[in-house]
Amino acid sequence: MRNLIDSLIDISKYANICSIPRWQIVYFNDRVQKDVLSMPSGILADYLRLTEAMALYGADLRMPHSRALGAGLFELRPKGPEGIGRVFYCTQVGRVIVILHSFIKKTQETPDADMRMARKRLKEIKNG
Repeated sequence: MRNLIDSLIDISKYANICSIPRWQIVYFNDRVQKDVLSMPSGILADYLRLTEAMALYGADLRMPHSRALGAGLFELRPKGPEGIGRVFYCTQVGRVIVILHSFIKKTQETPDADMRMARKRLKEIKNG
């Protein structure tokens, strides 16, 4: 019995180590953070679950949760009963994920204005 308890204690030590965030998630500005956090509750809950996974395991969650859009731009794909959200982000040296822009999808295609905004902010991040 004692060996079983010792084994469980050892496992719990590793479980705690695995749950330490390795990536920092920051927002491009306060407006971006406000927009993301004002998404409908179901979409927001999925967003928070996905960003928690990114903080632990890194930015590339793969489809259907995230997708690379090229040139260092990625999209997170949270969904909920209210619909589908999109959150654009990039990564920086030092294990930092920067949330650039978000919107709620209303059509099949990503609106050009939202894509332009995300790419503009990505360019600002890259150029310092």
